[in-house]
Amino acid sequence: MIVDTKQQTAFQDRIRQVTLTSINVPLNIAVSDAKVLTGRQKALTDVSLLIAEIDTDQGAYGLGFTYTLRVGAAAQMALAQEVAPLLIGEDPNDIARLWSKLVWASASVGRSGVATQAIAAFDTALWDLKSRRAGLPLAKLLGAYRNGVPCYNTSGGYLQASVEEITEAAAQSLAQGIGGIKMKVGHPDRSADLQRVAAVRQQLGDRVALMVDANQQWDRTTALRMGAALESFNLQWIEEPLDAYDIEGHAALAQALITPIGTGEMLTSAGEVERYIERGAVDLVMHDAPRIGGITPFLKVAALAESRGMMMAPHFVMEIHLHLAAAYPHETWVEHFEWLEPVFNERLNIHDGKMWIPDRPGLGLSLHERVAGWTQARKVIQQPT
Repeated sequence: MIVDTKQQTAFQDRIRQVTLTSINVPLNIAVSDAKVLTGRQKALTDVSLLIAEIDTDQGAYGLGFTYTLRVGAAAQMALAQEVAPLLIGEDPNDIARLWSKLVWASASVGRSGVATQAIAAFDTALWDLKSRRAGLPLAKLLGAYRNGVPCYNTSGGYLQASVEEITEAAAQSLAQGIGGIKMKVGHPDRSADLQRVAAVRQQLGDRVALMVDANQQWDRTTALRMGAALESFNLQWIEEPLDAYDIEGHAALAQALITPIGTGEMLTSAGEVERYIERGAVDLVMHDAPRIGGITPFLKVAALAESRGMMMAPHFVMEIHLHLAAAYPHETWVEHFEWLEPVFNERLNIHDGKMWIPDRPGLGLSLHERVAGWTQARKVIQQPT
């Protein structure tokens, strides 16, 4: 009997090298949200990225990244260096199995937080590799429902900006083809919040989508009062009105208000986001792929949200979330931040209020040479010779 050895193995390719790069991307201006005004954090001056590049024996390549703000970059890099060797020799097609392998390898430090955030860079790189190999944009590989996703800008609406600066930035965003504007609230003087929202709404008019974000700085009573006061401004949603882990408070608020309530960006595992969905504690889910462990757990959360008919508005990293939002069947938004644009050679296409799926395979991204000047640490992991 002749045994076909090709049928005995499911391996199509093997990972031969993983390259990790930790960089700090500077912002043009420092920005402050409500966490800064309450003294809980310092102003944000840069974004730290952990970039993973994966190469295979057959010449396939994948690019992924995760991020952190203010602190944690060194921790992400350290954990990534420890688990990266576990990918060497593995079939890059086995994305779900490899995600589980890496998570369990670091289980003693938990299955959320830094552990899953570091793994997100590998997971995203594997999805990028798979869709590049297929010659498809990631959204198309996943099965896109739309080619363009409504987008809104956040970077111009921080609390350090005056109303005049916010409206000027909003006008520039709308002129660029962006469809909505989000502004920060959570000022210690609640009347100042209402005045600022009223002024921006007046400037924008009623047809432009307007969202507000309190960055977890209200208690339950304040959130209910402010939510009621904000109803007249026809907001698209109120984001993070309460502490990120206050499921009961969010559920009560969502029940009490007409304006949709959203949260999820600060949660660091799929299970944490899923508990919000199961409890009916939010009207729209706002999870963040890098923060919960990558595209693999993001899709699990999205499937649960889909079954409940929920809206979705993923947080930050439009370069990844555009693809994931396009593959979601219900109403979606993508958050526009220009902060990471200098990292890549390519730019996303925005017009008519939407962000459009690139026609390039994978995420459609390549690293700009300026990344070398922002590099804090770099590590190449290869098969031992």
